[in-house]
Amino acid sequence: MSDLPAWGSGAPGGATAANPGQAGGACRDAAATARIALAHDYLLVMRGAERVFAEISDMFAEAPIVTLLYDEEALGWRFEGRSITTSRLQRLGADQGSFRRMLPLYPAAAGRLPVPPCDALISSSSAFAHGARAPAGAVHMCYCHSPFRYVWHEYERALAETPVALRMPMRGMLAMIRRWDLAASRRVDRYVANSLLTRQRIRSFYGREAAVVHPPVETTRFAPGTPGDELLLVSEIVAHKRVEVALQAARRARAPIAVAGSGPDHAALAAAYPEARFLGRVEDEELADLYAGARAVLVPAMEEFGITAVEAQAAGRPVIAARAGGALETVLEGRTGLLAGLDDVEDFQRAIEKLERLPFDPREAVANAQRFSVEAFRRALRAELDKALEQGPRARGSSRRRGTARD
Repeated sequence: MSDLPAWGSGAPGGATAANPGQAGGACRDAAATARIALAHDYLLVMRGAERVFAEISDMFAEAPIVTLLYDEEALGWRFEGRSITTSRLQRLGADQGSFRRMLPLYPAAAGRLPVPPCDALISSSSAFAHGARAPAGAVHMCYCHSPFRYVWHEYERALAETPVALRMPMRGMLAMIRRWDLAASRRVDRYVANSLLTRQRIRSFYGREAAVVHPPVETTRFAPGTPGDELLLVSEIVAHKRVEVALQAARRARAPIAVAGSGPDHAALAAAYPEARFLGRVEDEELADLYAGARAVLVPAMEEFGITAVEAQAAGRPVIAARAGGALETVLEGRTGLLAGLDDVEDFQRAIEKLERLPFDPREAVANAQRFSVEAFRRALRAELDKALEQGPRARGSSRRRGTARD
């Protein structure tokens, strides 16, 4: 990590003035010459949101980065040579296993992130980064992976997972964060949603409109291989990912299944489903091989977008996903995969059993995945940045319809 320079260049990573096409096509003068700063919630592990942010950071290779927490040992390989400044919470030594304990501290820390002078702040947020304050005169464009789930659409789940004795203070803390979150949303000049579902939630909770730019998927990392008999689940092992739905369905269908990923529920689920192979976190090369060799890839959660479903198709494998959220945009039902009822174990079981009758063509799956390529993302995001710069900052704190605590 290093101190922030005065500003970051808008020049995309890997491109030159003579050959801008290498970074996803030519862009207008506004985005090409603007001073850019970047913000992300926390850089602790490489999951979907972090992969998207890494791509944004490659687009603006000289832009300084601010984030609440940074695990250089875990992600230094991906952000090597970048100027990264953290919040003061960094000194507490939190990592992926412990950062949730500091939940009440993040709102204030996000508002105090040291964003340098710039023309545009681009935040990448599923929780707190949209609360970073853009300097006077700068526009703030937020690429929103999701409004913070635990104070909005996963509010009841957050309470249910809290010990009974702590639920009252938890309610108070979540209410405080919700008020802060709504106020933070009013300081953002332009929202960009990663999916139609996220756009609807931004409208419902914040009373704001958003364009949709689907996340970039490094489709070139994957290629079809020789599939085996084992199902594959690639996920953070936490309650809202509904990992147990997939495990129960595989057990009932008597189908072998492997789980790539880790999280708070890892040990409990590994003990409850000894027939499943729990692989922990895997490196990118191994993950590509796992995809290519899978019978099918399961996505049981309602994902805002769901990069896993696209990666699976890029590897030429069918997807069995919940009939909700991003899967409705990324999976061609009956052709590149099957959709099952959300939280419906029996429906997922039936889908597994129907795999042999699916008229699946790996070439169609690969072609479908290309709709969500890195190049498509870069073109679309740069166009939204141009619009934000052209419109300029909105009146900070201007009134908007209040959100509610539920969809």
